[in-house]
Amino acid sequence: MSDIFDYVIVGAGAAGCVLANKLTANLATSVLVIEAGPTDSNPLIHMPRGLGKLYTNTETTYFYDVQRTAGKPETEAWLRGRMLGGSTSLNGLMYQRGHQEDYDHWERDLGLAGWGWASFGRIFKAMEDHELGANAHRGAGGPVTVSVTKNHTLLMDKLIEAGGKLGLPQFQDANLPEQEGIGYINSTIRQGRRWSANKAFLESVRSRKNLTVVINTEVTKILVDGRRAVAVECKQGDKRITYRAGREIILAAGTMHSPKILQLSGIGPGVNLQSLGIPVIHDSPEVGANLREHLVFRVQYRLSGDYSQNKQHSGWRVMWHGFRYMLTHGGLMSDPPYDVTAFVRTRKNLTRPDAQIVIGNMSMSIAEEGFTVDVKLEDEPGASIIGYNMLPESRGSVMIKSADPDAKLQVIANYLSDPRDQATAIGIVRFMRALFEHPVVKPYVKAELLPGPSVETDDQILAAYDKVSGPGYHAVGTCRMGIDAASVVDEKLRVRGVTNLRVADISIFPTLVSGNTQAPAMAAAWRAAEIIEGG
Repeated sequence: MSDIFDYVIVGAGAAGCVLANKLTANLATSVLVIEAGPTDSNPLIHMPRGLGKLYTNTETTYFYDVQRTAGKPETEAWLRGRMLGGSTSLNGLMYQRGHQEDYDHWERDLGLAGWGWASFGRIFKAMEDHELGANAHRGAGGPVTVSVTKNHTLLMDKLIEAGGKLGLPQFQDANLPEQEGIGYINSTIRQGRRWSANKAFLESVRSRKNLTVVINTEVTKILVDGRRAVAVECKQGDKRITYRAGREIILAAGTMHSPKILQLSGIGPGVNLQSLGIPVIHDSPEVGANLREHLVFRVQYRLSGDYSQNKQHSGWRVMWHGFRYMLTHGGLMSDPPYDVTAFVRTRKNLTRPDAQIVIGNMSMSIAEEGFTVDVKLEDEPGASIIGYNMLPESRGSVMIKSADPDAKLQVIANYLSDPRDQATAIGIVRFMRALFEHPVVKPYVKAELLPGPSVETDDQILAAYDKVSGPGYHAVGTCRMGIDAASVVDEKLRVRGVTNLRVADISIFPTLVSGNTQAPAMAAAWRAAEIIEGG
């Protein structure tokens, strides 16, 4: 294998798989993709409801200890996929584009030409193979399969009905232009199997002679000659390998690892890097800053009868569902983990939704232990509803603590540090309760268990966020794109201060998008490939 390629792509997640597909379409261009984890051969990856068993697998999952608030000791665990497909091989499979205003804001207000809805809307349509068929705003025939969950149950039907009576339009397509509404979830599932970025974009082009993919190989540093990025240093077990890039190195390692690699390479906050003994190539204080994450609050209910699917996931029943899935790729295990989603306005004067709600016909045993990565379902019938502010203003950071690439990162979420986010957080909880307390749903509900009816005032709700909230696993922003000199990358995704180096994953997003991030991650990488090919 040659050690020099035109393009070296770091990471084979949502962004890296798309970049590999697009850049190798020119057969005269050689591309190397480097993935830190293994293949996606574990059968649980492809079973949509098998994801819970993956959350404790260190082979295919990164784990991060995250400080929830600066200056406070409370921590939580964040997860990311570490395999071909990255987090698209590990996530909850929801397909959400975000609101078109998210992208128009970038172009119109932040000056990021070519990053508005005109570009993203076109790319989403080209990307999609939606089971509802093509129309003016969605696509069919593309590489990314989008399906509507078939797991329709009485309780979920009643919640959708209640949402309608509360003024929400009811939808089948969860990506309507106006976004507001409630309905069954749209997900990246194809014929009962998870349809990850690897399945959609990389597997189909693995036979291209100009594409090389290496796995179980961690990039530890970018080598810079003067101001030109020329190679990456890698660790492959006990071996050290260097791969050279004739044209460009493209970081697609995600919100946690793209800033980490830049910092280890001497591109980042100069004072911090010097304190760790790392020679500063370019003092870029925002590398690792501007971290934004969706903070998810959970409300759980005990149901008045057996309207839950808790029992279906335990004992002989779950064995039966697993056996059925192995034979047919159908049944309960072929559905996404949650059933219904809604996009709502927490205040009537808003012009568009500011919160996303997700509802599952199951309940977790987390009342005592809080959010953990190893959750178990309750024995009694229950349901859970989660919600989050889609456009938080609170910002955290990701920073290396050592020049050793194996050292843990220092990650600070800084949830609810902005007062505007606190107001939205309170409104989300009140709406979720209104949905379950509606007369259409109330006969099926016995009691609120979490956070409990004693949590009533605004202050009590905010205090409850310390106990019953956790990450949405949608963090963005640590390599912010902008036209200002302080931004990490420019609108062409070029890293400021060096040449021949770009970042092309959701770490470049200047703000969060309105919903789940796997679809925007793939679309942004598609747009990045267009920019790279255009020079």
